[in-house]
Amino acid sequence: MALLQANKDLISTGMKEFNALLNQQVFSDPLISEEAMVTIVNDWISFYINYYEQQMTGEQQEQERALQEFQQKLNTLAIPFLDKYRAFLKSL
Repeated sequence: MALLQANKDLISTGMKEFNALLNQQVFSDPLISEEAMVTIVNDWISFYINYYEQQMTGEQQEQERALQEFQQKLNTLAIPFLDKYRAFLKSL
């Protein structure tokens, strides 16, 4: 069963906003640990999930599937960002 178009649109919008947030980050002093950055990114993902959860449409099962897909996509976007941060820390 395909996701409702309204939920697909929300996921797309959320991904664009999350990607913009990641692209705005500047790595500088004070440095934080890799573990702390992972925690921060996970908190950002939780924030986006909680925010967009309020706007999902359809029956409960549809909303849950859409949120699960959204979370997977945000996690996928976070991987290159965290890799970039790890590389930054190693370059110091």
